[in-house]
Amino acid sequence: MKIYLAGPDVFLPDAVEIGRQKAAICAAHGLTGLYPLDNAIDLASPTASRQIFCANEAMMDEADAIIANLTPFRGAGADPGTVYELGYMAGRRKFCLAYSNDPATYADRLGRFADVTSADGRLVDAQGLTVEDFGLVDNLMMIHALELHGCPLVMPAQMPIDVWHDLAAFETCARMAAARMIAT
Repeated sequence: MKIYLAGPDVFLPDAVEIGRQKAAICAAHGLTGLYPLDNAIDLASPTASRQIFCANEAMMDEADAIIANLTPFRGAGADPGTVYELGYMAGRRKFCLAYSNDPATYADRLGRFADVTSADGRLVDAQGLTVEDFGLVDNLMMIHALELHGCPLVMPAQMPIDVWHDLAAFETCARMAAARMIAT
């Protein structure tokens, strides 16, 4: 089973090494990890961003499943590129798995970044906009896409010290993908 390895990990200073570690975990479970940084892209090209997009979509088309890192990135929610990739895979009815190393609810996490208050029985931000508050870890569209197209979001009981390098939840997803492969 080929697994597309989505997440903001590609922005880490040691992104290539993290990709190698994730691919090795996949291999240990009989899976093939497809990591976006494995694509050959000319970053000096004026079309580099388009090349990345097309190469990543081609890689997702080749994959049987996705493991998406939905750990909050640069804010209260998941990386938007990763969310797109999860939606792309769900839309193609591929097996979807994901994890977040921050088990706090979205509403609680947003409170770390912005003033969130209660008004008329709903949570609102400083602009008076409603804060999604269903007790979920992130936006309901991602959480339910996982439930309907794969497995529920995997999370640790508490946030690890290093959310970007702790791969325990990722490995749980890899084990779940391997179990699915054996069952089918």
